[in-house]
Amino acid sequence: MNWFSAVTDAELARARNDAAFRQKLLQQTLDALLKRLQKERQPRTATASDTQMREGVNLAVKLAELIQAAADTSPKP
Repeated sequence: MNWFSAVTDAELARARNDAAFRQKLLQQTLDALLKRLQKERQPRTATASDTQMREGVNLAVKLAELIQAAADTSPKP
């Protein structure tokens, strides 16, 4: 079973034009990545190499930066 469902072309197109949807999509992706990293840290299920874990953590940081940047540029109520 695949742990991550790929983003569709339609979702990407919508994210380009809808900042709130883009923020939600980034957040969902970050949540899924963090859950997977947490699972891979468990001793009994550890299948990821150190390199894969580093790549996952680097990606999580980049996603968090994108989310923060989007939040900083969104209009304030």
